[in-house]
Amino acid sequence: MFCGKVKEFLSQNKIEFVDRNIAADEAALNELENLGYMTTPVIVIDGEIVVGFDAPKLRSLLQLDSG
Repeated sequence: MFCGKVKEFLSQNKIEFVDRNIAADEAALNELENLGYMTTPVIVIDGEIVVGFDAPKLRSLLQLDSG
């Protein structure tokens, strides 16, 4: 549910991203576990981690207008 919202948000703001499917990609699941999370979405921006769809934090980290 929130994965789709994050992808939509990033696409609308013309932000390139890599979509990792933990159900189909064991390496992606291992990476998520190594970060210490067992939930999705987890977004990593310049080493900063955002869990879930947190638009204000994403806007801040991506330096987007608050619009």
